[in-house]
Amino acid sequence: MVVKRGGTAYGISSRPVSILAHILAVAAVTLMLVWILHYRGGVSFKSHHFDQEINAHALFMVTGLVICGGEAILAYKTLPGTRKVKKIFHMLLHLVALGLGGLGLFAIFKFHKDLGLKDMHSLHSWLGIGTFCLYALQWLLGFTYFLFPGSTMTMRADYAPWHIFFGVVIFLMAVCTAETGLSKIVFPGAKLSCEAFLANFTGVAILLFGVAVVFGVILP
Repeated sequence: MVVKRGGTAYGISSRPVSILAHILAVAAVTLMLVWILHYRGGVSFKSHHFDQEINAHALFMVTGLVICGGEAILAYKTLPGTRKVKKIFHMLLHLVALGLGGLGLFAIFKFHKDLGLKDMHSLHSWLGIGTFCLYALQWLLGFTYFLFPGSTMTMRADYAPWHIFFGVVIFLMAVCTAETGLSKIVFPGAKLSCEAFLANFTGVAILLFGVAVVFGVILP
């Protein structure tokens, strides 16, 4: 049976795509942990552990804004329970994503300070700070419109399409930022070692997770 929504035939529901997204999320985090722990010495916020500070930045930003953010987007499709329960879980998971993202930003700014490097000089850094700021604004507006007692049903109905649209856009920005960050760590032109292959596969898993999340959103 072909499932239709909004005049478009998809042929499938969001359930199998959401399951695939969960599997890809686990794969991306697992690959990143193996890469960071086995090849790059783990994570640390201590001075003079420069590689570990970069590792902390990458790990917290990916698990926060990408993985937790994507899972929060899918919460309405995958989480059992009432709409109110899904809404609260959605907001809490986004808040966790913001917290992890904040730790990731702290790690990279500390890394730059420890090495005496300038901040905000690359496309990756511009995308990253823009994504984090928009993510925080999106969460604040979402809380104001959908959880704050003073908002009306009319206000929520008017804002809901924009909330969904900008949520997907910001999530895609987070995926793009993660990919550009990985390309900076695995230097262009370097010999394709086992570490480089592992980092590349991590990037592919993150990209496929992003695709699955967006596809899951548009499916009925």
